[in-house]
Amino acid sequence: MFDTQDPTFIADPYPAFARLRERGEVHDHPGLGLPVAVSHAACSAVLRDRSAGRLWTDRTPESDFAAFNLLHRNSLLENEPPRHTRLRRLISSAFARGHVARLSPWVAELASSLVAGLARDIAEHGSADLLGHLAAPLPVEVIAELLGVPAEDRPLLQPWSNAIVKMYEYGLPAPLAAAAETASAEFVDYLRSLAARRVTDPGDDLISDLVSVRDGTDRLSEDELVGTAVLLLMAGHEATVNVIGNGVHALLRERSQWDRLVADPGPELLATAVEELIRFDSPLQLFERTAVADVTVAGHPVPAGTKVAALLGAAARDPAVFASPDRLDIGRTPNPHLGFGAGIHYCVGAPLARVEVAAALKALVTRLPGLRLAGEPTRRGEFVIRGFADLPVTAQ
Repeated sequence: MFDTQDPTFIADPYPAFARLRERGEVHDHPGLGLPVAVSHAACSAVLRDRSAGRLWTDRTPESDFAAFNLLHRNSLLENEPPRHTRLRRLISSAFARGHVARLSPWVAELASSLVAGLARDIAEHGSADLLGHLAAPLPVEVIAELLGVPAEDRPLLQPWSNAIVKMYEYGLPAPLAAAAETASAEFVDYLRSLAARRVTDPGDDLISDLVSVRDGTDRLSEDELVGTAVLLLMAGHEATVNVIGNGVHALLRERSQWDRLVADPGPELLATAVEELIRFDSPLQLFERTAVADVTVAGHPVPAGTKVAALLGAAARDPAVFASPDRLDIGRTPNPHLGFGAGIHYCVGAPLARVEVAAALKALVTRLPGLRLAGEPTRRGEFVIRGFADLPVTAQ
C-alpha cells in the first residue's frame, strides 16, 4: 500500500496506483483509515451512488474550529439533498446570469498580460517561475473579479485559500490546523462585510447576485453565501493553479505535445488539451464520500456511516477507459476523466475553470513558443492536492 508521506510516491504516485489496480478495484488503506477505489468504474460509482454522500463532520474540538466548521456546514459540497438541491438551485441561478460569458474576454486579456510579465522576467534574468507569474495569480484574480472583491483586498485571498486547504491533508500538524482556522475566521468576517455592502450597493458580480437571488421566498442565508464564496475560492484557485502548473510541466516534458499546441492554438485543440491536462496529472487526487446506507463498491462492502475514497488520479490512468493512459495526448477524445467530480456534486465552477486554463495555455504558446523547463521544479509535499511549489522556465 502507498505511503502518503513518501517523497518517491508524492513525486509520481501513478505506478503505485497501477499496481493496486492490477490487484483489484478497491483496497483498504490502513494509513488513511478507509477503503480507496482505484479503477475508473469504482471511482465513478463512489461519486455517483446516492448511497455514498457528502456528510460533514465538524472538526474537533469544535471550539477550536468554529469558523472552519461554519464554512463547511454551509457549503454546497458538504451537503446532501434536500439541502444540496436547494443550494445548487439558488447558486446555479446566480451563476446563470452570464458571469462566465462576462469574464471570458477579461480572462484572456489577464492571461496575456501575466505571460507578458513572465516573458519580461525571463528576458531580464534568463529564467522565471511560471507559478508565481501566471498559475497562482490568474485564478485568484479571476475569482476576485467574479466575487467583486476590490483590487486593494485581493492580496488577502491567496494566503487564506492556501491556509484553509491544508486541512484536507492527512496527518496535518497542529500549527497548520490553527492557521487554517485563523484564515477561515478572517475570511468569514471579510465576506460578511462585503455581502453587507452589496445589499445597498450591488454590482455585476456574483456576490451581488448571491445576495439577491430568490426562488419564490427562498434565498441564501448569510452563512450559506459565505460558504459558497469560500468554496469558489478554494476549489477554483487551488485546482486551477495546479492544472496549469502540472499541465505545463507535462507539456514541456512531452515536447511533441507542446509543439502541437504551438502549431494549432485554436479553440478545438485548446478544449481537448484542457481536459487532457486535468486527466493526466490530477490536481485533486482523492475525494471522500460517506455511506449513508450499506453500499457495495466493486464488490467491497462499505457499511453505513463509514467513509470511502475515490482516487481520482488512479481513475484517470485506468487502461480500461483510456488508451495508453500514461501517454499525454492533447487531442484525446473522448476523455471521461473525473477531475471535476461526477453526479450531483459535479463542480459548479467547471466552465470558468476551463476558460482560465485555456486562456493561460493560449497566451503561453502564442507569446512564448520556445518555452522550456529551466530546472527541476519543487514538488509540494501534500498528496491530496497535487502541485508544485515552483516551476522554473526559460525560453529560446
